[in-house]
Amino acid sequence: MPPPGVCLNILEARRRRRDGRGSLADPQMFLEQDYQQLKKQYGLFRRRKARFIDDMFPPDDTSIGQGLLAPRDLARVVWTRPRKLVPNPEFIVDGISRFDFGQGIVGNCWLLASIGALTFQKDTLKQVVPQEQSFDKEYCGLFHFRFWRFGKWVDVIIDDKLPTIDGRLIFVHSKTPNEFWPALLEKAYAKVCGSYADMNSGTPAEALVDFTGGIHICVQLKDQTPPDLFTLMQRAAHYRSLMGCGTPPGDSSANTVSSNGVVDGHAYSVTGIKQMMSGRNTVVDLVRLWNPWGEGEWKGDWSDGSPLWQTVSPQDREKYLSARDDGEFWMTLEDFCKYFANLDICCLCPEFLDGDPSCHWKPSFYDGRWVAGLTSGGCMNHPDSFWSNPQFRIKIDSLPGECEEKQGDDNNTLVSLMQKPDKRNRLLVKNLYIGFSLFEVSSAYRGKRGKFPATFFRTHTPVAQSKNYMNAREVMELFQLKPGEYLIVPSTFKPNQTASFILSILTKAETHVIENSDEYEDIQVGSVPRDNYDEVDGDHNVDGDGDDDVDGDHDVDGDDDVDGDHDDVDGYDDGNEQVLFRQYSDQHEEVDAEKLQQVLNKEILQGDLKGDGFSLDGCRSMVALMGTSITGKLNMDEFVRLWRKVTMYKAIFFKTDVSQTGSLSLTELPNAIMAAGVSVSDDIVNLMAVRYGAPSGHMSLDRFVSLTLRLDCMSKIFRQLSDGTKMSLEESEGSP
Repeated sequence: MPPPGVCLNILEARRRRRDGRGSLADPQMFLEQDYQQLKKQYGLFRRRKARFIDDMFPPDDTSIGQGLLAPRDLARVVWTRPRKLVPNPEFIVDGISRFDFGQGIVGNCWLLASIGALTFQKDTLKQVVPQEQSFDKEYCGLFHFRFWRFGKWVDVIIDDKLPTIDGRLIFVHSKTPNEFWPALLEKAYAKVCGSYADMNSGTPAEALVDFTGGIHICVQLKDQTPPDLFTLMQRAAHYRSLMGCGTPPGDSSANTVSSNGVVDGHAYSVTGIKQMMSGRNTVVDLVRLWNPWGEGEWKGDWSDGSPLWQTVSPQDREKYLSARDDGEFWMTLEDFCKYFANLDICCLCPEFLDGDPSCHWKPSFYDGRWVAGLTSGGCMNHPDSFWSNPQFRIKIDSLPGECEEKQGDDNNTLVSLMQKPDKRNRLLVKNLYIGFSLFEVSSAYRGKRGKFPATFFRTHTPVAQSKNYMNAREVMELFQLKPGEYLIVPSTFKPNQTASFILSILTKAETHVIENSDEYEDIQVGSVPRDNYDEVDGDHNVDGDGDDDVDGDHDVDGDDDVDGDHDDVDGYDDGNEQVLFRQYSDQHEEVDAEKLQQVLNKEILQGDLKGDGFSLDGCRSMVALMGTSITGKLNMDEFVRLWRKVTMYKAIFFKTDVSQTGSLSLTELPNAIMAAGVSVSDDIVNLMAVRYGAPSGHMSLDRFVSLTLRLDCMSKIFRQLSDGTKMSLEESEGSP
């Protein structure tokens, strides 16, 4: 079955979201593999001992990936099912614990540290690792796991063939030889990353978010350590957050073990927070960490062998000290901030920030896309194109009285921007430098509909923004915003870069968010009032001079007329239009598509063919759009209405062709569309460029006219569907 078109993809994605597909309760099938169907299918083969083999992540060198093993070692790899490694394999033995496993030869300590943190939250763990799986009677070599991946939960299927050398697992391995949940979980995550090699290097934040679908908050421990860090970590633990951390790199890329036992450039799990009473009523803030190697520990104060443990009560010593080389150790908060670079906290809702569960945070999530030449305007260093970035308008209400009293000076808004990958293989993804700016909407723009123009950003400065543009998967910031209207503009640092993103907005107050390029929440194409038809910058004109015209002379074509209803357009009055009609009409006083093609190419293009001219197929579409009969022809009234539209669109085309190339660049196209009186979303603009644009990235006059006529008709149809009204005959014909 061929893949559907991009329009159908968008409609299908919306339908899935509306129906709850991609939620934790109804995850999407990763790579379209259905666990229940495959389990049933291979269950029928059980007597023949047929076992599932995953052709989407096959047991061969491609799934290991490049550069991870030397060629001689790669040749020794044998993919083996657990039942051939041990006589009695078990999925889980005596529950799941961080002490069950140790890291293998792939550099995925960031993943394993996150798994270590995950083992503390049993409910979340069961979401990721369905625990009804086993090697017992229903075994057919098939297992599945669930991850949150860029806006949706996915169900990931694997076979249980694991890579071994000399009968030993080469990647993550269990300390109990017959326990296999760690190796199978690692394999499932390798599948979504593309290969085992694609998991080489990373940060805990990535996996923590993929295990929870939650909000990630990063705390820099060197220069920006918050004064209440220990309290923050205590609250995070209380609210069942997952926490990981990392050390700064050493002098080389290798994970060198320092003299104090801490590994350079390495990820750890945060597994405990405790205030310990030591000596003469001295309170010590302690942090417990776990090394995913399963061994290797801190050697300083409060380490397993530290004499400071003799200063605490026997009860605390017995409860909290474990003098085993299992990779877990305690250290003071001061040493933690000294030897570690950052702390990652991941939670479903950031209530731990203030510890006040009575005032809940309300999340909103939005998908967007930057498209080179269209909706990728770069950062504010590019004032002429910054406005073309996707825009999201939010209105923040006042907090309820009780919450407002407790709020004080605390942050009340969290904005997160995550870019989506364009490739399955994780290490092939080149993250762009991304960030966002947040503007307060002044009273002059409160009633503005559609995208804010460049003039807005020249006269307004951000009230908040991400600190830096980073080439990270995600950037986030916390703000304190007063009630009011704001505009959030996510962008890449450089213009003309293409990528998809997820914008997350969490606030304590009731918040209303719309994509600012949309006229309606659920309908992506809509018409605007005719008196606003050429509005680009919020003052009902294109050039910003307040006179409702394009070129400063109070009209579109130079004769003080906009839509052709009261005067001529481009030299054609009613009489000339009728003359043209009679010249090209047949004996029945009708114009068919072929004659329409001739008159448009001769009179509208006038021999100036930047494109291929009006096509016969395009003219047939115009006749179908403007005609009311089923003859496939236009009568005089229909022809005149079409002609007025075409000449108006021609005038708009040349007025918005500021580069004077005789064609519209992709950056000029949105202005022309808005000047034509149609408001469309960024998604639709992107689709229009693909459908009607030339390979050069420009749009010719004939293509622009065909496109705008269709948009105008679609907008009226969508408006009718949205408000349930019945269109008049003229509206259905697309009259101006």
